[in-house]
Amino acid sequence: MPSPRRNLEGRPLGASTSSSSSPSSPAHGGGGRFEFQSLLSSRGPGADPTCARLRASESPVHRRGSFPLAGTGPSQAPSAPPPDEDLMDLNPSFLGIALRSLLAIDLWLSKKLGVCAGESSSWGSVRPLMKLLEISGHGIPWLLGTLYCLSRSDSWAGREVLMNLLFALLLDLLLVGLIKGLVRRRRPAHNQMDMFFTLSVDKYSFPSGHSTRAALVSRFILNHLVLAIPLRVLVVLWAFILGLSRVMLGRHNVTDVAFGFFLGYMQYSIVDYCWLSPHNAPFLFVLWNQH
Repeated sequence: MPSPRRNLEGRPLGASTSSSSSPSSPAHGGGGRFEFQSLLSSRGPGADPTCARLRASESPVHRRGSFPLAGTGPSQAPSAPPPDEDLMDLNPSFLGIALRSLLAIDLWLSKKLGVCAGESSSWGSVRPLMKLLEISGHGIPWLLGTLYCLSRSDSWAGREVLMNLLFALLLDLLLVGLIKGLVRRRRPAHNQMDMFFTLSVDKYSFPSGHSTRAALVSRFILNHLVLAIPLRVLVVLWAFILGLSRVMLGRHNVTDVAFGFFLGYMQYSIVDYCWLSPHNAPFLFVLWNQH
């Protein structure tokens, strides 16, 4: 009998046809082709890989710069600009630069003028004289002296002047102590704490209490005492040298003394405006007469 027709693989044509018609035949991998075709059909028309890649490239999530690189961790929000305070610190104003420059000049000049700050200083031999001048401007001698003169006075005019001098000295102590407690500027580093009498606020240097007292007392004396011209010049020299001695002894900086002179000058204006007399404060004079 003639042999049946064979396909290209050498198998009978009928067997080939029958095997291709049975999709579940494991001999020719028909099950794999069926699963692949069913997977393509289940995706539908919108599941084309080319279309999926196009949509992925158009997605804002996958655009350039919108997703992190590999190995860089989760994406972070861009850093916010520095606040205005940091910008001001990085770019200080002209006023801030000027104040810092003046402070540096003040510290440098105060150290240069502190020639009596110690016994080993260039003018160390003059230090005892400067300390004696320091006592002449201290608040306690002035308060005790005013109280003694007030107790010995027997005239209404003298008592009125001395009463206002006592008021001025007390006002000076109050204002200087208040400002020192608020500012709290330390005394110069080359200062020696060997003053005549100190309080808790005397560890601060701004303003100079001796300078305020010198300006206040000198202006008070020049306005209410009749003195000859040489004595008036001596009063002014005493106030000026007392303020200078504070820097030479290393007790204060130059700005402490300068502001002290200004504050003492203004304090007298306050005392003159609130001048105590038997007309506006009669109880003080009556009380003092009883004593």
